[in-house]
Amino acid sequence: MKMKAVLLEASAISKGDVSFAPVEALCDLKTFERTTEQEKWDRLRDAEIILDNKLIIDEEVLSRYPSIRYIGVCATGYNVIDLEAARRHNVTVTNVPAYSTASVAQHTMALLLDLASKITLHSESVRRGGWVHSPVFCYWEAPVTELAGRTLGIVGYGSIGRSVARIAASLGMNILVSTRHPEKYTASADDTLHFVSFDEMMSSSDAITFHCPLTDETEHMVNADTISRMKDGVFLINTARGGLVNEADLAAALKSGKVAGAGVDVISEEPMKPDNPLLTAPNILITPHIAWASIEARTRLVNQIAGNLSAWLEGRPVNVVS
Repeated sequence: MKMKAVLLEASAISKGDVSFAPVEALCDLKTFERTTEQEKWDRLRDAEIILDNKLIIDEEVLSRYPSIRYIGVCATGYNVIDLEAARRHNVTVTNVPAYSTASVAQHTMALLLDLASKITLHSESVRRGGWVHSPVFCYWEAPVTELAGRTLGIVGYGSIGRSVARIAASLGMNILVSTRHPEKYTASADDTLHFVSFDEMMSSSDAITFHCPLTDETEHMVNADTISRMKDGVFLINTARGGLVNEADLAAALKSGKVAGAGVDVISEEPMKPDNPLLTAPNILITPHIAWASIEARTRLVNQIAGNLSAWLEGRPVNVVS
């Protein structure tokens, strides 16, 4: 008999365009389009396997439902899982690393290119009639910035950070990397890519992009103090975790012009609340946590969810987080 599994947030992976068949072949899968924190208690009642994304699985859950043996996180980040509690209850937790690297790097650079070339700003101006009524053949609402020769600061040098660095280098940018373990990547350094301290990266970069996990150490690493040490007119990009940024401080820096523009795909509390200060800040591009969500990446995600589960069922677990 197949083990009983619940997929709690299917709509976060597929809107009907990606099949869950690889997972369904391995277990008795009950699928829910979305699940609230309140609804999860009833839906986990008979589960042995949880496939989870954003719902909190902690000591209370695992104590109430001792039948749970496996938690498959349907993402790379796993901060919603209490790993200490999982260990105490002998529950295996896996994640899916690197499935969306190309998509997130692409989205990161799309945000940076839009801020530099003012694509959205000018497209909206044209739609309002700006070009129709222009007395000359071209006009600009704000100066366009050439990225070649500029310096990009990258916080974190995992698979996404490295991919962003390669794309930025192809545009002629110089790259400064701040990472906890630069010694692992010394072979990557060259005339245009250097590993430096966080402080040096902040003060020397024309644009900064974040590709690190959210931890106690990195929470609100973008704040009034760190922003004050950045170049005037810096661009900031965040496709990692919303909690890396003190959003009130960033909004103030955008209003003052200290930060010339920001592009964010993640917010501290999602879905976004109507009183989030970034919603009314100037010179910011906000996308609804879609950097990872290409159909190619989501297909890889489902296949790896199935691969993780299959390996665990066979007694040789992979991508176990601890």
